[in-house]
Amino acid sequence: AHKLAARLLKEGRKPVLVACDLVRPAAVEQLKTLGEKIGVSVYFEDGEKNAVKVAKNGLSFAKKNGFDTVIVDTAGRLQIDENMMEELVSVKKAVAPQEVLLVADAMTGQNAVDVAKSFDEQLGLTGVILTKFDSDARGGAALSLKTITGKPILFIGTGEKTDDFEPFHPDRIASRILGMGDIVSLVEKAQQTVDEEEAKKLQAKIARNEFTLNDMLAQFENVGKMGSVSSLLDMIPGLSGQIDESKIDLSGMKRQKAIIQAMTQKERNNHLIIGPSRRKRIAKGSGTSVAEVNKLIKQFEKTKLTMKKLTKNRGMQAKLMQGMAGMGGGFPGGFPGFGR
Repeated sequence: AHKLAARLLKEGRKPVLVACDLVRPAAVEQLKTLGEKIGVSVYFEDGEKNAVKVAKNGLSFAKKNGFDTVIVDTAGRLQIDENMMEELVSVKKAVAPQEVLLVADAMTGQNAVDVAKSFDEQLGLTGVILTKFDSDARGGAALSLKTITGKPILFIGTGEKTDDFEPFHPDRIASRILGMGDIVSLVEKAQQTVDEEEAKKLQAKIARNEFTLNDMLAQFENVGKMGSVSSLLDMIPGLSGQIDESKIDLSGMKRQKAIIQAMTQKERNNHLIIGPSRRKRIAKGSGTSVAEVNKLIKQFEKTKLTMKKLTKNRGMQAKLMQGMAGMGGGFPGGFPGFGR
């Protein structure tokens, strides 16, 4: 619910979350915490046990305070529970929602399909959100849910972070599962992550040979915002399923960021002044080794050189550079977290 709210907020909507999961312990507190994290208001009533009452009051609250989208978070269930199902039917009658979305777990298999069928029969679903789509059991669950309910899969969750949430495009997902990648979604992720004006400024700096370690640090931050490394690999043609995720050094980028953060602003702006004594200090300050500091500086120099060469080419390469600028300055010299 909070991932959906965060996405709608980015699209210019003014959503409010209504905490109607009064069954699971601490569910209301969790929703309040997540709402605060993304800057979305959460309507709740302390001590109230009637979900229908909270839903109606939440809708009134939204109307009075100018919210244009109300997301009612109801109690979840993995098995058919008649009492809770009756509660849901009552909530639906009370608020008359435009959308009734089932959030299904891609890893629960046939059980999720049985629950979806029951929900659709009693509530009349308008769509499905499929979570844990970064797991192995993904295509089968999507096909089964669509076949049984006849309702579209609208969004998929691809990780635990708030931004690990994207529209479901069947053709793109099929390409990922088949190992063919999904460049369109990859570029879209990059465009959502990096500001267009910042990308243009970065491109100009690279063309003037002014790309610094500060810029590299910013690109590492952007890569982190794009989601897990495994989800990015799925989108790159030829890499999906070809790399053992257990061998990916996910701590590599964290160490690289720590090294740059241990430098002074003067050192970040001019890496040429970082001599042996400074490298020892930086290694100590970042909790790494001098060898790792040396490796980062070499990678930076290679990245800087490669990116400058790219900016000299026009047409396709220039557009690719602009579109992918937010994907990490570490790419040309090695994908962050990988040795090269």
